[in-house]
Amino acid sequence: MGKVNVLVVDDASFIRDLVKKGLRDNFPGIQIEEAINGRKAQQLLARASIDLILCDWEMPEMSGLELLTWCREQDNLKTTPFIMVTSRGDKENVIQAIQAGVSDYIGKPFSNDQLVTKVKKALSRSGKLEALMSSSPVKLPNAGGFANDSLAALTGGKAEVVRPAAAPTPAAPVAKPATPTPSAKAASQAPGGRGQAQLRLPEGVLACVIKALSLKDAQLVVRRGEPLPQVLESAVLDLEQGEGGEVARLNGYLHSVAALEPKPDSEWLQLTFRFVDGDPQKLDYLSRLIARGTAQKHFVPGA
Repeated sequence: MGKVNVLVVDDASFIRDLVKKGLRDNFPGIQIEEAINGRKAQQLLARASIDLILCDWEMPEMSGLELLTWCREQDNLKTTPFIMVTSRGDKENVIQAIQAGVSDYIGKPFSNDQLVTKVKKALSRSGKLEALMSSSPVKLPNAGGFANDSLAALTGGKAEVVRPAAAPTPAAPVAKPATPTPSAKAASQAPGGRGQAQLRLPEGVLACVIKALSLKDAQLVVRRGEPLPQVLESAVLDLEQGEGGEVARLNGYLHSVAALEPKPDSEWLQLTFRFVDGDPQKLDYLSRLIARGTAQKHFVPGA
């Protein structure tokens, strides 16, 4: 079987491990390199032959977008499949990545099936998939069969988006937020509720209340319902910041899930959301948020 080399770039070791496990479980024999930021990835790419790059956007020293731009300027990397794996799912960010030459896009949090589908499609386009398929222990998802919003749905099919000739048409983020359940109004009624936020899981979105916040984790309260959060499930905590309505997207995973009330049919759940970001900007934002007792905008009146 021919060797296929994949580079995983993310400042969060938890995310790197999640991606590596998904790849190894579904693509036996795949060779995986990893880097903690764009600068380290640059150094590795200068000395190693890589067939696919899976890269985070927000990282210290050099971002994923900066690495992508650099790659497309190198003769040997112009057509290397580059998949952005990030919580930046806004239309503007997607278009920016497309214009820089991204091959595809995976939104955090993502499921294993979503990851495998995107990797299979990228390797198929580059002619590397056949080398891995013969020894795969599972039937991989159809590359074009995953239910996804297309890029056209984000851009309205407008011609203003300039796609590099070498890059296939990318898809939109796979984890499109669904209508939050419960609603933010319902979450604000949670016992002991202070600040409101939104927790994005692979299966959907939950409105939540911040009960406690530190640089390490956040204690969240959500109403019990669907989707039911799972321990060790990757997630993204969205916090609106500033008057401009910008959103801080904090990557992490659910460290614990417990009933808030001492009864089996507790209406509320308490989640411990452990942060995995190593980005200094996000840590600085958290520090300022903690210092002022969570931004006034997030407090429930009277709490």
